[in-house]
Amino acid sequence: MRLSDAIEQFIKAMLVEDDHEIELKRNELAEYFGCAPSQINYVLSTRFTPDHGYIIESRRGGGGYIRIFRIQRDTRDQLLYLIHERIGETIDELSASHLVQQLKERELVSSGEAALMRSAISAQALGLPITTEMKNALRAKMMKAMLLEIAQRSKHNIV
Repeated sequence: MRLSDAIEQFIKAMLVEDDHEIELKRNELAEYFGCAPSQINYVLSTRFTPDHGYIIESRRGGGGYIRIFRIQRDTRDQLLYLIHERIGETIDELSASHLVQQLKERELVSSGEAALMRSAISAQALGLPITTEMKNALRAKMMKAMLLEIAQRSKHNIV
C-alpha cells in the first residue's frame, strides 16, 4: 500500500470512530507516518475535498491543527447537488470515478453497483471515434441518469 493510501485510510478510520469529525496535528501525523508534512497536505488536498464529501479547516503554526468534517447532508439533496452543480455538462473519467467512490463510501450504492458504474463511464466503454469533449459530455449524461435513479431509490428508502 502506498503511503498516501495508508494516510487516507488512517484518517477515514478515525472519522468513523469519532462520529464524522476529527482534529489532527499535521506535524504529529507526519511524524507518525515518518513523512514530511507536505505529504499530509497532499493527501488532504487530493482526497478530502468537498467533491469527496469532506470539509477541512486548518490553522497553521505551532499550535496549529487540521479539522476534518464529513459532510452530512440529506442523501437526496447531496445527489441532486452532484447532478446539478458538480457534474455540469461534462465530466472526465477520473472525476466521475471519484464520485462513484463517494457514493460507495456513503453506502448509497453497493460495491457491485459501483463497479458497474465505473465500467459504464470508463474510457474503454466510451472508446468511440469521437472527441474527448464529446466523450466527457456523454459521460456526464450517463452519470446524471445513474444519479437520478439512485435519488429515486433513496426517496423510497430502497438503498
